[in-house]
Formats: sequence, C-alpha cells, structure tokens
Amino acid sequence: MELAYIPSPSRGVIHLGPIPLRGYAFCIIIGVFVAVWLGGRRWVARGGRAGTVADISVWAVPFGLVGGRLYHVITDYQLYFSEGRDWVDAFKIWEGGLGIWGAIAFGALGAWIGCRRRGLPLPAYADAVAPGIALAQAIGRWGNWFNQELYGRETDLPWALHITSTADGRVPGYYHPTFLYESLWCIGVAVLVIWADRRFKLGHGRAFALYVASYCVGRFWIEYMRVDEAHHILGLRLNNWTALLLFLLAVAYIVVSAKKRPGREEIIEPDPEAVADADASGGSADGDDAADDDVKDKDKAEAEAESESGSAKKT
Repeated sequence: MELAYIPSPSRGVIHLGPIPLRGYAFCIIIGVFVAVWLGGRRWVARGGRAGTVADISVWAVPFGLVGGRLYHVITDYQLYFSEGRDWVDAFKIWEGGLGIWGAIAFGALGAWIGCRRRGLPLPAYADAVAPGIALAQAIGRWGNWFNQELYGRETDLPWALHITSTADGRVPGYYHPTFLYESLWCIGVAVLVIWADRRFKLGHGRAFALYVASYCVGRFWIEYMRVDEAHHILGLRLNNWTALLLFLLAVAYIVVSAKKRPGREEIIEPDPEAVADADASGGSADGDDAADDDVKDKDKAEAEAESESGSAKKT
C-alpha cells in the first residue's frame, strides 16, 4: 500500500453551465501572463518603455500557440491520422499537445514581426522575455497533471504520481511525475538566467540562448524517463535528439556572439520623440551628417579667410 503519492485530479474540466473551464487552458493562460509581466519588468529595467513587451506579445503568443500545436501534430501524426483516429482531433488544443520547440520557433517569428514593426532589436527582446518563458513552461506543465498525461516510468517513490484514468490506453498505477520534474527544472532555469544576466550583463540574445541550453539539459533526461508513445531514432526519442541539437546550437551561439558582439546593447528602444524630431529635421542620419559637414566646411573657410587677412595686415 502506498503511504504517500501525488494524487491526480478526478477531472480536468469543470462546466460552468454550457462553458467548459479546462485546467490545461488555465495553466497556459496563467503562464502567458506571467511571462509578459516578468518580460515587461525586465524590458523597462533595460531602458525600454512599459507596454512594449505586451504589444509584441500580441504577435508572439498566437504564433507560438500555432507553432506548438503544429510541432505536436507533425511529430505525433499517428495520434490523429492513423486508422481509427479522427483528424479533427488535431484542432482540439484544449485536450493537450503543445510542442515547446514549435512554440519557441513560431513565437520567435511572431516576435520578429512585432519588433520589426516597432524598430526594435529582436535579440534584446528575447533576452528580456527568456526567464518569463521558462516560468510559463513551469506553470504550463501543470496542465499535463490535469490531463493525466506525459508521466514517466512506474515507481514506488513517495512522490509518485497516481494515475487513475484508463483513457487512450492508460494503465492506472504510480509513475514518475515528469510534469513536476520539468516544472521545477524550468523554475531553476529562470533563476539561472536572471542571475547570469545580472552577473555577466548578457546581451545580444545570449540570455535567451542560455535559457535554451539550460532547458535542453533538463528536457533531455526528463524526456528519457517518459513512457508515452514517441518516435525513436537510434534508440533515443525524437525530442531527445532535438534537445541535444538545440543545446549545441545555443552554446555555439553564446561563444560566437560573445566574441563578435561583447557587452550589452546600450539602447534597446529609441525615444519616440527623438525619432520623430530626427525624421522632421532631416529624415535620416546621413542627412544630419551631411548638414554637419557643411557647417564644418563653412567654419573652416571663414577661419582661413581671417588668417589670410591677418597676415596681410602684418605685411
């Protein structure tokens, strides 16, 4: 008899009249709000304006959700397009199934669009929101607890997760709570990035790269523990290979970026009034430089004329 374990919720959805309130969706929504809030504070601390992170998130979040769902459906296509499955289920995002790799990739695309429209550097924005993304993942993983999914191998540890559902081939029992392991790891990643950013003044996307690298380390061993159906390549799950590849790319980016662009961006968001004044006065920096050159040439000519006049008087 198990003396201690983590119970699973009896159900992951509560109906408020005709409106279903799903625990998975609430975890995702709360995570997004935390990420935007923390990212906004870090952006302002770097010299940016309040509200900018939220404005760009209007682009990043929807793109991220679409990308996360696409990655899950493509890598686990057998769950939706094999015999006996209904392809319409691929659109039921509320039932779970978001791939973090697709969410980050498409979210970055959305952020790039938002930053480009505002004339902001994407790497600086990524550095600001990196710890918030990790915390959003930490909160979002509890959605797997509500859905009784993505658990690990059987265990008799006192913090084992008690699975009670028999849906989709689940076998009731006590398993490693990999959702909890990843949630705690993501909190540690957020703390690490915040500390390293303050200690080493990370810039030009290196804080974000540190988030990617450190998350991949945890995801590799946690993914190795999971028992849900997945594609395998050379004995490893597909997400293990993805984590390994992204870890190497993130570390390489940190090393190369530190050599080519050391330090941190001094200005991440120009003053809109200064930009407007510059546009009204000359339109471009090249125009301003040309005007400065004309003034310098005029002053030089006047100085030479005065020098020649003085020489004539002495003679």
